[in-house]
Order: sequence, then C-alpha cells, then structure tokens
Amino acid sequence: MATKLGTSLSTYSPCTQKNQQNPNLKDLDGVRGDGRGLYECRPAFLRTTAVNAAAGSAYAEFGNTKVIVSVFGPRESKKAMMYSDTGSLNCSVSYAPFATPVRGQVSEHKEFSSALHKSLEGSIIMESFPKTTVDVFALVIESGGSDLPVIISCASLALADAGILMYDLVTAVSMSSLGTNLIIDPLLEEESCQDGSLTLTYMPSRSEVTQLTITGEWTTSKVHEGMKVCLDACKKLGEIMRLCLKEAASPSDD
Repeated sequence: MATKLGTSLSTYSPCTQKNQQNPNLKDLDGVRGDGRGLYECRPAFLRTTAVNAAAGSAYAEFGNTKVIVSVFGPRESKKAMMYSDTGSLNCSVSYAPFATPVRGQVSEHKEFSSALHKSLEGSIIMESFPKTTVDVFALVIESGGSDLPVIISCASLALADAGILMYDLVTAVSMSSLGTNLIIDPLLEEESCQDGSLTLTYMPSRSEVTQLTITGEWTTSKVHEGMKVCLDACKKLGEIMRLCLKEAASPSDD
C-alpha cells in the first residue's frame, strides 16, 4: 500500500437535523450506539492511491466501516467480442474473512457487485475506452454498517484516481426506517432491526440520481423525507471527495 495522506475526518451530515428526544429505536434503548443524532452521519476519512499496483485506488473509512477499492484498466477485454464504440465496466465486491463478527456472515457479494455496477456505469464516459474493460475490485476490510454506500463512494473516488473519464463523481448515502423514525448512515446493529432501507446514489455536479433502492414498507412522506435528507448528505460528501482529489493532486511538501 502507498502512504499518501488523505483528507482528515470530515462530516457530511445533512443540514436538516432532527431532535433525538424519545427516538424509540428498536432494541437500541432510544439511543444510537455511537451517540449520533438521527440525521447525523459518521465522520468520513478518504485517501487515494492506496494500492500501488493498481491504475487507481482509494481507501474509505466511515466509522467502523473500512473499504479499499482498486481499479485496473482500461485493458483489452478477456472475452472475445465484436468491435464496440464503448467500453465495458466490471465490478466485483468481496469481504475479507475477518470483516464481519461471524465468518461467512455476509452473503450479498453478487447483489452488491450488481448494485455497484448500476450506480457507476452512468457516471463513466464509456466512449473514451472502446473495446476495452475497466475492472473495479472492492474489498470490505471491516463491516460496520452502510457498507454499500461506502463501497460506491470509494469506488467512484478510485475511478477518478485512475484517470477514467467521468461525467461526475458518484456519492451514496443510505437511511433506515425503524418504527416511526428515519436514521441516516445506519450502523450494522441498526440495519439488523430495520423495517426498511433507502439507498440513494447521486452525481452532485449534475444533480442526477444514478440509482435509488428502497426495501421494506415506506410511506410516501417517509420516502420524500428520506430522499431529501440523503440528497443533502450526498452533496456534502461530494465536496469531501473533491477535496480529497485536490489534495492528492497538490505538490507534496516533502
């Protein structure tokens, strides 16, 4: 691994804040495990050029959730195919054996790989690398909750680090519905007792949602509130990601 420094711990909590009195969260004694408010995100630490052997890479640490993403290519596709004016994107998500409290606990590898691909493909200028493939490999080192949004944001940063032409960075934030409450950037234990989840991926500069995934039962008002809060957080996370890229591009003081 490289030792290039990244951004300091930064918050991307949305402007909208919610009173945490009597939140009545399931199995959490009315208080979030890490002391955050309902609409308060965990501090984020980002770093580029985390893997020397890759064309581009990034490391993300959101609380106890730690992810590293490596990008390789563009390179000639291993699969024989006719000439295409556009390139292709291959995404793979895996978990380290020690990433979860119980070994082999995570089973969403293929689901997460598909979601990562759908979230990123609309942000990449595929015409810039015809008949070649860009491979994105994400490894979850520690699963602390909200894994998929962290994977997506980290992967977008790694693509930018690799010099892949993009329309914009992609940021991602999730919310959980627990009883009458919504909580942003849920922890692993909060996700385990949620009634539903909402994950939003967004290109801040283009004001464009690349993917919206909702599971469980949500009222119309909850969906509107969840999207509003997630969009605000995504915009702030985008600013942190851009700052990380600017710092990486700045001349070193050494």
